[in-house]
Amino acid sequence: MKMEKNTRIILALDVTTKDDALRVVRAVKDHVDAIKINWPLILGAGPEIITDLSKVKHVICDLKVADIPNTNRLIVEQAMARGASAIICHGFTGDDSVKACVDAAKGQIFVVTEMSHPGGKQFTAPLADKLAAIAKSAGARGIVAPATRPERIADLRRTIGDLEIISPGVGAQGGRASDALKAGADYIIVGRAIYDAPDPGAAARKFAEETASVH
Repeated sequence: MKMEKNTRIILALDVTTKDDALRVVRAVKDHVDAIKINWPLILGAGPEIITDLSKVKHVICDLKVADIPNTNRLIVEQAMARGASAIICHGFTGDDSVKACVDAAKGQIFVVTEMSHPGGKQFTAPLADKLAAIAKSAGARGIVAPATRPERIADLRRTIGDLEIISPGVGAQGGRASDALKAGADYIIVGRAIYDAPDPGAAARKFAEETASVH
């Protein structure tokens, strides 16, 4: 399922209640192309939040799936059945586990290569190129690469070719939307800088203005 590429913004919605989630989504829906939800919201609001939000925008379930192939398959099937447009998995579990995710999601998988926080340099960064190669060989839709280190986006782009890159770390972690997009990201992921803002809609619109300036 192809996401729109209007603003190239994915909102990382790490609130923990359904009311907060719906409040923020209503405010930002015209300024983002998708909503990424993680365990805090799924555990706080229940898995039906996937279905609720999927009625408004594409939902990427950031489950960081990282288990044996059969367990990965079961997790991905459940998320997709509830309306997810894509799932995020880890690549360090190996080719077979990633391929199980890809098959269960009919290709709609993003594989984490290098994480955006400082600790990401310890273990994911040294293996990022290999993890990106796994994503490509498994038939994944794309990878997750850090906006906090845009030079790594450019490096990983050379490995994956025309797969999509979604890039977290914009805003609170210090990454710049324009830098990530210029380096080769297809979408930037913004969380706290939008959902924690006094006016989430205005914050999202400001990021959209920045992304619109990048060609």
